[in-house]
Amino acid sequence: MIAIVESRADRASEHICDRLRERTDWDRRTDDDRPTADGGGTYYRTDGAELRSFDDLHIELERPADAFDCDPDLLVFASRHSGDTGPLLTGHFTGNFGPAEFGGEPDSLAEAAPNALARLLAAFGEYAPDEYDVGMEGTHHGPSVVGCPSLFAELGSGDEQWDDRAAADAVARAILELRDVDPHRPRQVVGFGGNHYAPRFERIVRNTSWAVGHVAPDWALEAMDHPTAHRDVLERAFDASDAEIALLDGEWPVLEETLATIDCRIKSETWLREVDDRPLEVVDAVESDLGAVDDGIRFGDRLTASFSVVELPADLLGTAQGLDPDRVRTIVEANTVAFATDNGGSRVGLRVAAPDADVGADSDTGSEPRAKIVEGLAAVLESKYDTVTVEDDAVVAEETAFDPDLARKAGVPAGPKFGTLAEGESVVVDGETISPEMVRTERTRRFPI
Repeated sequence: MIAIVESRADRASEHICDRLRERTDWDRRTDDDRPTADGGGTYYRTDGAELRSFDDLHIELERPADAFDCDPDLLVFASRHSGDTGPLLTGHFTGNFGPAEFGGEPDSLAEAAPNALARLLAAFGEYAPDEYDVGMEGTHHGPSVVGCPSLFAELGSGDEQWDDRAAADAVARAILELRDVDPHRPRQVVGFGGNHYAPRFERIVRNTSWAVGHVAPDWALEAMDHPTAHRDVLERAFDASDAEIALLDGEWPVLEETLATIDCRIKSETWLREVDDRPLEVVDAVESDLGAVDDGIRFGDRLTASFSVVELPADLLGTAQGLDPDRVRTIVEANTVAFATDNGGSRVGLRVAAPDADVGADSDTGSEPRAKIVEGLAAVLESKYDTVTVEDDAVVAEETAFDPDLARKAGVPAGPKFGTLAEGESVVVDGETISPEMVRTERTRRFPI
């Protein structure tokens, strides 16, 4: 169940809730035990949601979840957004990392709903009118005590937008999609630093399997003052977000030192992107035995924590990558748990985590992941060589190619005619025709494996 809060002091909130009441069939009810100003009087119930109205602005409410009969799993504040940001639909969590200038308590954070916010932003993206941007904000303003996980769903950013029927309807549709959505997911992080509108953290929400809970932008960290003196609010950020991982935007060395004393892990955006939805026990094993994601380790398609770190044949790998680097990467990804990379992640490195054979699997070397990679790399060579054979100790590649020495002996001057012969066409020298076959030689190259 979700609880939806309408504020009569916020006309954007009223317009969103008008659209909510139009969007679905509601059961109109009356609560005579609670004052109308505090959510009593007429209220509305529908499948998965309850809607109540309050006289005060949302930021001034305390424990609004207590007003609802539905024992909500999530509370949504349908609200306006104010600012010089143009047409914007946005969502965020509430509380204060420092002083409480706009409602709530100082150094106090409400329970966040990271998975619900991710779903809200996705719905905004689907329903927003063309002229509207969609974004998420850092944690700010009250209330800091709600009574259940909550978020603000906002229509902004000025008078014109607050009265925009289509935009209010988009917010209403997005809110209704939060019914039956769990407030949390298994992968959630807390954000520190960056702009108030949190582009780095929004990228994580939109492009990975991770959700983002509370975000303390630059201004909030500065208002909080020295992190060590506010360790409690930092710990609360993780508890209220149901998260154990921190993502930092910018350089905050003292904050990092303080976070190091808290039961959390600091990870990079690259780490979150590369790990994505992979089992964390596999990720931990890879980083322990093969190397760190931030040092260029990337993941393959095999998901097992039982693997062996092996090296690929350097000459064969280098030659194959020179011919078709994308195909080489596909081959390595398909047969490994993870692999090292070079050149900023653009090229496959020598060391890979090859999955151990399953019990009862064919023990022939051809079925082993390393052998399969070697076979794949050998196949890449076929684009250049006439024949490629995988032997016990080497890949043997043979080709018949233009030989400049034979051409010189045949009297062909170095220059354009060399190129013509190399391309397979005959040339005439002093009235004599020199065919490509006359200046070719067989070459064999061995790639030790």
